[in-house]
Amino acid sequence: MIFLKKHTALYTRVSTEAQAEEGYSIEAQKRLLEAWCVSREVDSFEFYTDAGFSGSNLERPEIKRLLENIRKGLVDTVAVYKLDRLSRSQKDTLYLIEDVFNPNGVGFVSLSENMDTATPIGRAMLGIMSAFAQLERETIRIRTRMGMKERVKKGLWMGGGKIPFGYSYDKESGTLIKNEDSETVKKIYSMYLQGYSPSYIAKALGLKYEKLVVQILKRKTNIGAIPYKDEEYEGLHEPIIDKETYLLAQEEMRKRSRHIDGGVHLLSGLLYCGLCGARMRYQKWGKNGYKLVCYSTQNSKPYLVRDPNCRAERIWADEVEGYVLDDLFTMQLKKDKKREGDDTRQLESKLKKLQKKLERLYGIYADGDDTVLEVIRQIKAEIQECRELIGEAERKSLLHKERYSIIENAERLSEIWDTLTDEEKKRIVKSVVERITVYPEKIEIRYY
Repeated sequence: MIFLKKHTALYTRVSTEAQAEEGYSIEAQKRLLEAWCVSREVDSFEFYTDAGFSGSNLERPEIKRLLENIRKGLVDTVAVYKLDRLSRSQKDTLYLIEDVFNPNGVGFVSLSENMDTATPIGRAMLGIMSAFAQLERETIRIRTRMGMKERVKKGLWMGGGKIPFGYSYDKESGTLIKNEDSETVKKIYSMYLQGYSPSYIAKALGLKYEKLVVQILKRKTNIGAIPYKDEEYEGLHEPIIDKETYLLAQEEMRKRSRHIDGGVHLLSGLLYCGLCGARMRYQKWGKNGYKLVCYSTQNSKPYLVRDPNCRAERIWADEVEGYVLDDLFTMQLKKDKKREGDDTRQLESKLKKLQKKLERLYGIYADGDDTVLEVIRQIKAEIQECRELIGEAERKSLLHKERYSIIENAERLSEIWDTLTDEEKKRIVKSVVERITVYPEKIEIRYY
């Protein structure tokens, strides 16, 4: 095991010659900080000096080096002569202490303000600063929300936040306008209602995540509405799809969810008619078992009919199940060409870039530019979304490993199959099979 030797970081800064004349010179700051180290018996310290740089933002070479060393675990305490040497912005100061120092176990000391986060008084001072900063944030947030709600009531877009896929934001009119991606949105609804899975749709249309397909299917902006804070308002923008299509898609999502979670049939939710593309279901057939029936040949659920003239014949379910299991037990191992972890590494890289961008925005805000507050909010939302996607990618990686394990042990699986419960059998099949298409003369199985 490698043990990193930590040091106390002594940060000094001047931005103008006038400051040096007033007793803030680099040399004066260093003498005082060095004397503090002697009084505290600190024998391992390093100076970080930004000469000629403003304290209104964090775009300083030595402060960046300091932050990098903190993240590497090389620093145990940061000390400054006066708080404004670290930053002249209260928000930047709080960001450094709360989002950088504290999470990395780094203490903070300011000699002039007698602030030491290792002492009760120092923590109390930091708490007071945080309380006032929070009050300011809440006041700004309330004013912003009030303004947004008034815009939405008029049918205008909120003026910020993520623009829905398929639309662009027209600042002049304050409304959403359809762009070239709106055709992709239409295809998503069409393909989903034809029975394709979100995963297949995402791959077919070149979308990065199947989660985006689900989000688009649920998005009410596509039918001309603007949801805001658990309420819904009629927007001035042009709908991409009609309301009937939207409602059919929601019903289809609920139905598929029921197929996944309920039922005892092995292939529920995976079966499609090869002639018309409609879903197929199990139907009790006398005392002999079940047959598979195309929804287009029945009138019980009109919204599932794809071709009322479909001539698909009923086929015994156990014959199809037997064919699928024979294929599964003899399946050859499929190698994923993409190395596991690629998605996660890309997301982690994106997360680091967003965090650096957030730091720069704090600096812009420090210069008095209040217009970046909404951008800061957006970046924080993107950071949260990125973290969620990293979690999703990690879960997918585990799912892929489970699939590979099933495929690698396919022959052995046939030996223990009869000892498994119905739910265990269904979970295994659904882990590796995406879609089963039943034609009059053949059966096609699409694996993930």
